[in-house]
Amino acid sequence: MSEHKPSSQHHHHRQSAAVSISAAVITVSDTRTLDTDTGGAKVAEFLIAAGHVVADRQIVKDDPDEIAVALRSTLERSDVRAIIFTGGTGVAPRDVTPDSIEPLLDRVIPGFGELFRMLSYEDIGSAALLSRALAGLVSGRVVFVLPGSRGAVKLAMERLVIPEIGHLVAEAVKSR
Repeated sequence: MSEHKPSSQHHHHRQSAAVSISAAVITVSDTRTLDTDTGGAKVAEFLIAAGHVVADRQIVKDDPDEIAVALRSTLERSDVRAIIFTGGTGVAPRDVTPDSIEPLLDRVIPGFGELFRMLSYEDIGSAALLSRALAGLVSGRVVFVLPGSRGAVKLAMERLVIPEIGHLVAEAVKSR
């Protein structure tokens, strides 16, 4: 597949993008620990390699209340501009991350989930429809909700999050 080259207008639009941002990485899992959390570790690895700061990394249970508390408490941190959740985005009854996060968002960024599933389809075929990956804005912050698998994290971070996170952070705080 050929890569789409952004137009010069697109480059101009990105000039206000933050070069280095501070992010929190939150893994949703009943079974992972920080030592065994390969998905969250991969998110952090991508952020650091791109020159961003991982200000916090934590694990929360697959519980709607715990997920909401993790988002709200992270939003209280003035140093964190982006919050990346990983895990709990499938369709199984325990996959409640998107359901817990979406009602708390000020705005959903539908293109993120749409593009993620399109790119996933190229890799894994029709199983991509099971992903409920999500992104949005809340309180001037960017929130991503990614699947927990290392392959999905790699895809999302390489193709969508890293290329746009600085731009999204800058847009999230623009005044009207």
